Amino acid sequence: MTTSTEQRSDKTVDVLDATGKKSGTATLPGALFDANANLSLMHQVVVAQLAAARQGTHATKTRAQVSGTGAKPYRQKGTGRARQGSLRAPQFEGGGISHGPQPRNYEQKTPKKMKAAALRAALSDRAREDRVHVVSAFVAGDAPSTKAARTALEAVTTSAKVLVVLDRDDVLNWVSLRNLGNVHLIEAGQLNTYDVLCADEVVFTEAALAEFVAGPVKGGRGRASSSEVKDLKTHEIDSDVPSVAPATTEEKA
Repeated sequence: MTTSTEQRSDKTVDVLDATGKKSGTATLPGALFDANANLSLMHQVVVAQLAAARQGTHATKTRAQVSGTGAKPYRQKGTGRARQGSLRAPQFEGGGISHGPQPRNYEQKTPKKMKAAALRAALSDRAREDRVHVVSAFVAGDAPSTKAARTALEAVTTSAKVLVVLDRDDVLNWVSLRNLGNVHLIEAGQLNTYDVLCADEVVFTEAALAEFVAGPVKGGRGRASSSEVKDLKTHEIDSDVPSVAPATTEEKA
């Protein structure tokens, strides 16, 4: 595990083509794939993400909301029974629920920098164990093929849970992989801590890796598309959308 004083180093991985052969190499930047593994931070971000996914529409009716008479069921004294004032009380069948769940918002506010740091930690954990891979494509040609995509994926990993990261314009690979039961597809701009931690292996396409490393671009359109990434040498970070990469010494100054 690296410390804050250690130099984060880039990592070079092989790039496999659709036939499973090495077609080149790709660099995993140390700023994104060699960060500190902060377990408490990752836990906090994942809990917040799962909480935000809850609808919170659960509801029960109290004794004031259930339908029924408001009359006293029987006289106060002389019956030998416990006194009762309403049939809508919780102890009666069909009565209201006491202290039942009510609609609420489970969302937790998590700063963007915390989300970015947790994602870097999760990716770094996978990268240190050599569980981050890069491929040029899963299908050769222009026609989608689930069979060909499965063969190409098996040349990379045979794990039961694989997270495949594609760029948003990659319709061919998306259609080819979407029916595989052990594959979870995600766009590079939607990559998150929870999905990375749930996966045994993380597989990027070259275009998706470039898009992810480029980060959010100025203009309010989320991340750069694959066509923009090809000619992207420097990019301007929107102040409202912080980059996943940690701030450099110059940026901090």
